Amino acid sequence: MNSLKLTIAGVVVILCTGCASITGSEMQQLSLTTKGEDSQVIEGVQCKLQNDKGTWESNSPGFVNIRRSSEDLNVECKKEGQKNGLLKAISRAAGSMYGNIIFGGGIGAIIDHNKGTGYNYPDLLPVEMGKSIIADRKDQNTSEKTTIAEK
Repeated sequence: MNSLKLTIAGVVVILCTGCASITGSEMQQLSLTTKGEDSQVIEGVQCKLQNDKGTWESNSPGFVNIRRSSEDLNVECKKEGQKNGLLKAISRAAGSMYGNIIFGGGIGAIIDHNKGTGYNYPDLLPVEMGKSIIADRKDQNTSEKTTIAEK
C-alpha cells in the first residue's frame, strides 16, 4: 500500500514539474513607454495592446496587465501631433514549457500553451513614435530592438 502511494505521489510530482499553469499567472505586467523621434519621452500617449486573448488600453508611460499567449502582442500608440508608434512584442516559451515536455510527458505543456501561462513577453515595451519596431524577450538584457519600417 505504501509503495502505491509513493508511486502515485511520484507520478503527480513528475506531471507537475515545471508546470506554469500551477506556478504562474495567466497575466503579465508590462512597462509601456513612448518616445518621440527626438528620443524624448512623450507622456499621455494612448496605446492599444492586442493579442488573441484580448485587447487592453493604457496611457503611456505606465504599466499594463495583459493576458499571456503564444501569439505576439501588437501595440499601437497614438497622440495628436505625433506619428503613430507600432511595436510587436514577440511571445517566447518560458522555461517551464521545456520542463513540461521533458518531465511531464507534454500534458502540462498542452495546458500551459492553451492557457498562455507557458509564455512571456518582454517586460519593457519601448514604443518609438513614427516607427514600427520589434521587442523580443531574448534581447531584453541587451535592450536591443529592431526597426521594421519607419512611418
